Order: sequence, then C-alpha cells, then structure tokens
Amino acid sequence: MLVKHKDQRVGIFIDIQNLYHSAKNIHRARVNYKELIKALVAGRPLIRAIGYVVKSEQSIISGEASRSEGARLAPGGEAAFFEALEKSGIELRMKDLQIFAGGMKKADWDVGMAVDAIRMANSLDTVVLVTGDGDFIPLVEYLKWGLGKGVEVAAFGRSASAKLKETADSFIDLDRVPRVILKK
Repeated sequence: MLVKHKDQRVGIFIDIQNLYHSAKNIHRARVNYKELIKALVAGRPLIRAIGYVVKSEQSIISGEASRSEGARLAPGGEAAFFEALEKSGIELRMKDLQIFAGGMKKADWDVGMAVDAIRMANSLDTVVLVTGDGDFIPLVEYLKWGLGKGVEVAAFGRSASAKLKETADSFIDLDRVPRVILKK
C-alpha cells in the first residue's frame, strides 16, 4: 500500500474510453471528471492530468457524437464532451479512429499513455493510471521497479484486471469514491 503524503508530485493518466464505457456499462452513468481528479490528487501537488481520447468516425465525417460501436455520448456531442474534460483540468491527447480496409477499427492509446507516463516519471513521485486494462501491467512494473515510482491504479473494480489491481502499489475502486459517478 502506497502511503500518500502532501508533498508527492502526482501525474494522472486517464484512459477516457475505458472509463467512459465502464461507467456506462456497469452503472448506466457518467463520470464526474472534476471530482475524479480531486479524489485522485488527494491534496497532493498535481503536475499534470492527461486524458487520452479517440475522435470517432462520425465526428470526423459529420460532427455528430457517436462511437464506432454506436454508443452515444452526452447531448452536445464529442466536442462538448472533450471541452468538459478540459474544463475539469484534463489536458487531452486526441487521435482519429483508425479504419482499416475491410472495416476493422482500432482506437487505443495504450502505447501513447505508457510513453507519456515513462517520459514524465522523473518529474513525478506518484503515477496514477486511470484504467482497468491489464495491458498496463508491464508499465506498472517498470514504473515501480525500474524507476522507483509509486503507482496507483484507479478504475471500476468490477471491470478492472485483477492482476493490474494486484500489481499496483494501491488500487482505487471508483465504485467507492463519492461523487465520481453521475447517474444519467
């Protein structure tokens, strides 16, 4: 268990798509990103909070808000959602949805998120990864053992990789953080 102290410099890296869909599918709700950041920082100095998003094909083509799977974002569309994230203090990294010949679609930021966390690690004491994706286990191990950083993982417990929860110094179950989940 990682002990939090008021001088720990914190960097937060948020897998927005993972969090958005987990909240939607588990709770039929949205995430209050401002409260999320506040809870994760826990009174410590925040160096940066970065969110990783993918612009859907519909927003690219027509400006509408829809994901490739057909899931609708809040009224006002993707642009309004991204603006709300930025107003919550999250710096956004965006990329377009990749559509391959044959219709296969790819939309992940795993490598970009890992590279940013490693690149910024020297300026941080604690890295907070907001994702339940087990693909981040090697990143957690490298940050902890290779760079000596504290690593916290925050996600909805029911959708997070058990091994990821076990590997992190501490796991923050967002199901148990007040005001993070907003009912629709």
